[in-house]
Parts: sequence; C-alpha cells; structure tokens
Amino acid sequence: MRQEDIWGAETARRYDTPGTGMFAPEVLDPAVARLAELAGGGAALEFAIGTGRVGVPLAGRGVPVTGIELSPSMVEQLRTKADEATLPVIVGDMATTVAPGRFSLVYLVYNTISNLLTQAEQVECFRNAARHLAPGGRFVIELWVPGLRTIPPGRQATVWRTDADYIGLDTYDILRQHVVSHHFRFDDTEQARLYRSPHRYIWPAELDLMAQLAGFALESRHADWSGAAFTAESRSHVSVYRLDAAPRGG
Repeated sequence: MRQEDIWGAETARRYDTPGTGMFAPEVLDPAVARLAELAGGGAALEFAIGTGRVGVPLAGRGVPVTGIELSPSMVEQLRTKADEATLPVIVGDMATTVAPGRFSLVYLVYNTISNLLTQAEQVECFRNAARHLAPGGRFVIELWVPGLRTIPPGRQATVWRTDADYIGLDTYDILRQHVVSHHFRFDDTEQARLYRSPHRYIWPAELDLMAQLAGFALESRHADWSGAAFTAESRSHVSVYRLDAAPRGG
C-alpha cells in the first residue's frame, strides 16, 4: 500500500464530512484556536495539509498558512475551498519537501506523522520542520498512543470503534512497530466497503528523542487540544516542541 495510492481521487472525494467526525466543531474548533495561539501572529506551515480541514479555518482566522501535501487529489479538493493566493500548497512529501519562507509554526495533525513508515523518515520529518522555523518557532504534533495494552497475549488485532454502520480495527506487527488500520463501512445490504491504511506507531518518549535529534525541546504535552492533562490512560496527545537551537541535519 503506497501512500500515493491510499490518498487518491476516491479518498479525496469522500474525505470531507462537514460537521461530523474529524470535522465536528467540538473536534476542529479547539485545534484551530490552539494553533492560532501558538502561531503568535506569525505564519504557519501545515505538513500533509490534505483537503484543508485545519488549514482553511486557520487561514480564516488571519494566520498566513502554507501547506505541503503528497496527494494532488487532496489538493484539488482543497481548491474548492481556498485558492492558491489564499492558501499556497506545495505538492511533495512532508519529510523532504521545502516551502519558501520562514515560519513561526509548523504543525502536523491527526496522527499523520505515522504515515511515514520508517523511523528514519519520521526523524527527517522533524528535521524538515526545523529547517522551516525561525529560532524559537514551534512544531506541533497530534498523535495517538499505541493501544498495545488492549491486545491479549497471542492476539494481533484490537477493535477500537464500533458504530451502526462502521467498525474500526487495528492489526499490529510489534517487531516492526507497524499497524494497519482497517475501516469497514456498511449499510443495509450484505456488502461492506473496506479501506486500509498502514502506519508506524511512535511512543511519546521516542517522539521526544526524534525532536531532540532535530534541535527541539518539548514545551508542553496535553491529552487534547483543549489542554486536558496527559496521563497514562490518555489515548492521544498534542505535543508542542520549541526550536531552541540552530536546526540540525539540514
């Protein structure tokens, strides 16, 4: 499964779910508000901007936003909401592609760093963030906590969501630190639609070491965008890293 194939035209067409799911106001509004605060009046760069779920409303708050996106199909969908002058996007991968300018904020939301399937690529993503930031700039990552504690011995899969029309489960390859998310959608017929996406999961401590290698220090970590405390029971986190030194590895 190549990322270019996963995020193709069909995925782009059905990605946006206005008002529900990841587009629900209670999910999206706190994220946009926090990112606007962290930008501090400067410009922001979104890695893997997708269809502009976060970038478009953030630009609407007056934050100059630029995006990097691997999928031309996702960018095409974004263009139905914002033109190039309003929200410029460079097509490329988030680990190596360089956008013009210097930014006060780089951000990467909704688990997307895990789309990079090797540790080396994930480290390069941090280094790429560092090259784009002015001194003292911030790199923000939203990421889930691996659910390995829910897997009984001898099992490789965990079901993490069940709805009337949807089942989500993950299968783990613990040796390679890989997980494949399986999304089953169905209706009243006997047919189901399956969508799969591969990821490399990252523990918070490993993420912090990646940050250190790129010249960042952890500034804060919360369980969500609203600032809830991060605990051993948290299923996700929002981590804010600050660039306190000259970028390394650029």
